Amino acid sequence: MGSRIRSQETPCCAPETVDSNEYFDTILLQGFHWTSHRHEWYKILKEKAEEIAESGYTHVWLPPPSHSVSPEGYLPGHLYELNTKYGSKQELLDAIAALKKCGIKVVADIVINHRCAQMQDENGEWNTYTDDIDHEGNKVNWGKWAVVEGDFGGTGNKDSGEDFHAAPDLDHENPELRNALISWLCFLKGHVGFSGWRFDFVKGYAARFVEEYILKTVGKGNFCVGEYWNDSVYDESGLAYNQDAARQQLCDWIDACNASSSAFDYTTKGILQEAVRDQYWRLKDPNGKATGLIGWWPDRAVTFIDNHDTGGEQNQWPFPSEKVALGYVYILTHPGIPSVFWSHHFDWELAQDLKKLIALRRRNGINSNSTLQITMADPDCYVAEIGESVLVKLGSRFDLGKGFPGAQWRLVTSGKDYAVWEKEEEAS
Repeated sequence: MGSRIRSQETPCCAPETVDSNEYFDTILLQGFHWTSHRHEWYKILKEKAEEIAESGYTHVWLPPPSHSVSPEGYLPGHLYELNTKYGSKQELLDAIAALKKCGIKVVADIVINHRCAQMQDENGEWNTYTDDIDHEGNKVNWGKWAVVEGDFGGTGNKDSGEDFHAAPDLDHENPELRNALISWLCFLKGHVGFSGWRFDFVKGYAARFVEEYILKTVGKGNFCVGEYWNDSVYDESGLAYNQDAARQQLCDWIDACNASSSAFDYTTKGILQEAVRDQYWRLKDPNGKATGLIGWWPDRAVTFIDNHDTGGEQNQWPFPSEKVALGYVYILTHPGIPSVFWSHHFDWELAQDLKKLIALRRRNGINSNSTLQITMADPDCYVAEIGESVLVKLGSRFDLGKGFPGAQWRLVTSGKDYAVWEKEEEAS
């Protein structure tokens, strides 16, 4: 084994330059759901690798890779222990190798706001950590100094973000702790094969640290995304039309990490799942732009319909189940970076529809920054042209009047309350 990096040294495994901008044309698949740990999940991912690639996805987001007090992975303990409820370390390596062989990049779910301790201190507080797995790089056998001031007896700096009550919040202000986390991320990249990060609960620590973790590991330009789950704006009638305050919070976070990471577009989700109830006027702001984060910062907006928290078994904030297909028509044809939930692709009999939409997106070069011209946003009908090559209609209205596509448009796919056209190539 190589020599260990001293704690005062700053590890770095990022490439000197990053030639690509993966935020441009990424299509993300969330590669698990809340109860995936009850199955031999890494084996399933390996078996599905070719199908995932053939469906057109460019990236797959995997569950937290480390040992955890909770089987889902969100209460991490031994960071370097990769034998989890999802499968063994070798099965994880095999799954990632199969995905990479098919041209898929793999994103790890990184839970670094907090860490569950292995031992109690002299006062009975759980804030003493062990490092039982042999590894190169910085040690992770931390003490109470690694925990923010006043949390589980921690003696570190004040918390730079919101408190996570279930486990000790880590002191990201401490350079020794940050170096240890960077060393671990380099291990996940170099030894395990991850190429990007999904940062869990980024409200819990300052965004400037996210930038450091990215720049010193995968490098800016490789796809990363932060979970900044903010509230939508409500008034006495329910969800407010004006969601500028909500999307500004997301913009502020992206700004604070110097646009090194994208953010999940919770604002668009909240708007869209109301709009599909014949409230399509919600999808166009007073300036003619989309009303979510995609209207302001599309190449850092990861759009989604549901994830392991909002839908599935937890169902904390679900998209209307009968409207899920409509939701995917929207996000897979519009600017932003679309993310598809595993259960919707593999368990909801939506795979063929999703494949058609993904193929349409890729064939027409629709990307995170494609132009969007919204020509109609009435209660029962929404029409938009994307990238000058795709036309989308959502809503129960059938008669579009003068808005009906002309002869230059060819119908590609349709279903209940939606239709999608692409522009015919002009004859030479």
